[in-house]
Amino acid sequence: MTAISPSNGIRARARRMLRRLGATAAAAALMIGAVAPSASADETPPPSEPKGEVTLHLSAGVDGAIPGAGPLVATASVSNGTESALSEGRMTFELNRTPLTTSDALDGWLDRGVTGGTFEEVSSQTSSVVERDKTSLIGAAVSAPDFAPLAPGIYPVRARLSSATTGPKDDQTSWDLTASAVVVVRSGVAPAVSAIVPITATPKAGGLLTAEELTALTAPEGALTAVLTGVSGTTAILAIDPSVPAAIRALGSSAPVTATAWLDALESLPNDRFALQFGDADAATQAHAKLPSLLAPTSLTALLNPADFAQATPTPTPTANDAAPALPDNAALTALRGASSGILWPRADVTADDLTAFAAYLGDDVVTILPDTAVGGERGGVASTGSRRVLVTSSSASDRLSAAAEEADATARDREIGAAAAHLLLNAATAGSAPLLVGLNRSETRDGGSLHAALASLGAAGPRLSTLTAAAPVRVDVTAKADSARAPMLHDLLVGEQRLTQFGTILKDPLVLLAPERIQILRLIGVGLAPDDVTTAVAAHQKATRKTLSSVGVQEPSPVQLLTAAAPLPVWIRNELPWPVTVELSSQPSDPRLDVQPITEVQAGRASNTRVTIPVEARLASGELEVEFRLTSPTGVPIGDPAIAPVTVRADWENIGLGILGGIIVLLLAFGIIRTVRRRRRGAQDQEEGASDDETPHDERSAAKEIDE
Repeated sequence: MTAISPSNGIRARARRMLRRLGATAAAAALMIGAVAPSASADETPPPSEPKGEVTLHLSAGVDGAIPGAGPLVATASVSNGTESALSEGRMTFELNRTPLTTSDALDGWLDRGVTGGTFEEVSSQTSSVVERDKTSLIGAAVSAPDFAPLAPGIYPVRARLSSATTGPKDDQTSWDLTASAVVVVRSGVAPAVSAIVPITATPKAGGLLTAEELTALTAPEGALTAVLTGVSGTTAILAIDPSVPAAIRALGSSAPVTATAWLDALESLPNDRFALQFGDADAATQAHAKLPSLLAPTSLTALLNPADFAQATPTPTPTANDAAPALPDNAALTALRGASSGILWPRADVTADDLTAFAAYLGDDVVTILPDTAVGGERGGVASTGSRRVLVTSSSASDRLSAAAEEADATARDREIGAAAAHLLLNAATAGSAPLLVGLNRSETRDGGSLHAALASLGAAGPRLSTLTAAAPVRVDVTAKADSARAPMLHDLLVGEQRLTQFGTILKDPLVLLAPERIQILRLIGVGLAPDDVTTAVAAHQKATRKTLSSVGVQEPSPVQLLTAAAPLPVWIRNELPWPVTVELSSQPSDPRLDVQPITEVQAGRASNTRVTIPVEARLASGELEVEFRLTSPTGVPIGDPAIAPVTVRADWENIGLGILGGIIVLLLAFGIIRTVRRRRRGAQDQEEGASDDETPHDERSAAKEIDE
């Protein structure tokens, strides 16, 4: 390869960079070096971690590149996170003229500090003092007369900080740090690159985003606002999770103003777009599980509040004939204006059989987006495997741009952008004139400015989505292997959903339970869910499912004493759900001589315990037995575990009590009769004695009285 002269645009940009360096001792640059230990100029620096809290980063070139005839512009940033100032030191910039020719060699240098060749010093200067919690930029510009031209290629660059110290004189810490970067020398114009940016947002509860979450996401510093800022003014292709607009529209008039404004701004963008599966669910996992069709959310209307969709100007006097407000269906809630159809962007573990399944799901014209690691290596952006069309992204460049989009520090961002430019240069060498494609990783922590800078670094607008899907493809073979753990996981989740479907028959509207459940399953098989988080998330979901299935049941009964032959038996029904339920309580005694009402319908209030009384009639005089209680839904689905109440019947006590009471009554009656008879006899006797006294003379009575005495 031979060096070429810079274009006028490149010369002008370089001159601007030089002027900036002279005024601020910093340069606009696009590479950041990972901190590594100091090494001599002719040996490869080994990998390392930053020492303490002083870090060194490096960037070089403009958009990661320089013209072959120079100048070489580089910037190092020193960040001091220690408790004291970082003293002056020596900053040296070095260049290795041995180019990096493969992606592995490129990543080996950037990530591990491993490379061949010899480094030569191109600039050296005294670094400035860096106060605690501050960052200092140190720039270097080597003009063309002092810098031998480089042939087109990718070259290692490093910066070395030495002799800088922190801490008091009697307890100083010395800092000798090394940062790595690369600089790209192009042989012509940059390749045309299209970028796909996924737009997703995950709620904490796993269902739809709440009003509070949307308020935070669409605030000036929110994650969704950052995405909108980053893609505005670019030609990025937008891949949108339809659950985001669905969450906004589902709130109707209660949706936050910032959220509705965000959705309006998103739909007003001229960018090409397509819809991801709801919740960014992975189509490959569903194909591995042999599902006959892609999963979709159940009806979302059960999650809507009709009051949020009432007419803006209601009638002054509502009448019984006023119709309920019309609620939007799933299609209206998830609609994406101008979105292309028939595109899937699954995980990378897609097999040839999966592509056949995708055609069954969406038709033979389906287009699948895959990374080049799934098709045997770096390729152009448009390819086919058999009769199936695929769009191939550069995985290495995509990873670097994704890291850049999340990096708020400008120097760290620029290093990743430069690394992406280097990977795309290598990719272009194998793709020829074919367009290139990058697909940013799923992320909800992007910085708006960094995302915009990453997309802008790709240069001129790449092919539109319609052009990519219609272009002549390159023949490739799918080499990826399916993840064997995800299909069984999905089957387990669907089994749990089926159990909830049966359980939901106790609800007036089962969709209030089942609609969020389906959304959570879609998110659990989401492309963006980190593999390390899948096991934990699925285990937590299954635990929540078991808790829901046990949330309605019969409270453990206490022993019951029945002292009469017929009495009500008290039972408590527990309902921990936030909705009222209708269940049937069946009662079965262990002894047929006890009659219990077999079925009792129960209306149990939400989040409460409901008391139910079961009529009981004992045919046996006394005894001990058990009554088993079971709950079922109105359709006969068992609900919760059965409960057993020990019952002691003492029905003969009632007869004994009645006998005693009857005896007491008889005694009282007899006593009353005897007393009455005696009283009457005494009264009659008194009357007879009174009559005799009237007929006897007074003297005789007196004499008789004396005799008696």
